[in-house]
Amino acid sequence: MAAVLTERTRQYSDASNSHFVNLVEYIGRALEPTATQLSALERSYDSTSAFLVECSEFESELLEVHPQGSRELGTLIRPLRGGDGFDVDLVARFDRKAHARYSSQGPVELVDRLYRAVKRYADQHGLTLKKWERCVTLEYADGMCADIAPVIDSPVHHALYGDTHGLIPDRNRRTFDPTNPKGLARYFNGIAAIQPVFSRTILAKAATEDFKRADVTPLSNAEDVFDRLLCRVIQIIKLHRDTTFAKSPDLIDQAPSSIFLTALAAGAYARQAPLLHADPLALFIDIVRDMPDFIDRISIGTREEWQVPNPTAPGDNLASAMNSGSRQQIFNQWHRKFGNDIVAIVDAIESRSGMDQVGELVAGAFGERAGKALINGQLNAQEKQRNAGAAKAVLAGGLILPLTAKSNTFYGE
Repeated sequence: MAAVLTERTRQYSDASNSHFVNLVEYIGRALEPTATQLSALERSYDSTSAFLVECSEFESELLEVHPQGSRELGTLIRPLRGGDGFDVDLVARFDRKAHARYSSQGPVELVDRLYRAVKRYADQHGLTLKKWERCVTLEYADGMCADIAPVIDSPVHHALYGDTHGLIPDRNRRTFDPTNPKGLARYFNGIAAIQPVFSRTILAKAATEDFKRADVTPLSNAEDVFDRLLCRVIQIIKLHRDTTFAKSPDLIDQAPSSIFLTALAAGAYARQAPLLHADPLALFIDIVRDMPDFIDRISIGTREEWQVPNPTAPGDNLASAMNSGSRQQIFNQWHRKFGNDIVAIVDAIESRSGMDQVGELVAGAFGERAGKALINGQLNAQEKQRNAGAAKAVLAGGLILPLTAKSNTFYGE
């Protein structure tokens, strides 16, 4: 990575840390579904799930339909394709006896049968349905997509959370591959529950209280922010990836996958969170810096194979999509850019640059929506202070402080 993150980053001021906490919250809230959108997600999920459960094709085989992916982990963001639609990943979980039924043309037949069944649902509701190697995708009219993957129960008792281990079909390779979406969610939640250790008092509540919307339940205090810190970190990572690759459409297919980035960030968080850090900003920068450490690099001739083993599904490589020279090089370049962008934003905050300049840097790194979320959050904080009639100043760091000297300290001017 670039020199800015190769060594432990210098300690920033309380104001810069406070601004970072608020910046992450502002962006995260702007990316998450509203209550209305969550309701739409749930209705679509319930309707699709109910249809699958009643399908005659899968009578006595289908055990349940359950969610997986970013919706379950709390790392959901608006998709790369743009618009307001969110994606939800579903698993159609089959009894282990189904493996014998699909033993001949198994992987192909299982995905094809799922496609034919869901096609009836799609036709009834005027929806588009696509078929992939491992799943089918429903495209709803509101822009939401639902990926439905069939998984056959196959417990592996020597694996972590092996009671929910399963097999997922791959039509192209005609194989059943190990997977464990439920187990991986349990593993992730265990890491996310690790409480970070900070040496400085966090003064962020004043500003976070000001970013409220009628259809979003706000975090009640700063401690709640830190309880979800890993999820917020991953949201920021994924958003930077999406923004970066959206600027180079010919490289979008080369973007690192969400599960790959999530695994790296979770590994770095598990290492760093128990260690003493000055504040969330210092922890965040250490997580970003350490992400590549969790890639196992194996030399095979002239090339390098990357492996990120799924601890809940032996044989499942979460870095399998990264094993081409171009993808690996592009990941390294993106990771370097991510570190540079973060440090540039924090340095601008530390130097007490104006809100417009900081917002421009945020928009360049994370998109216009993120830049607007930051500006709106800051303006809401100002408005609350004006309405309260208090003599306050909102610094570039986002921390609302009483004025103790001359009044021309607004955004460092």
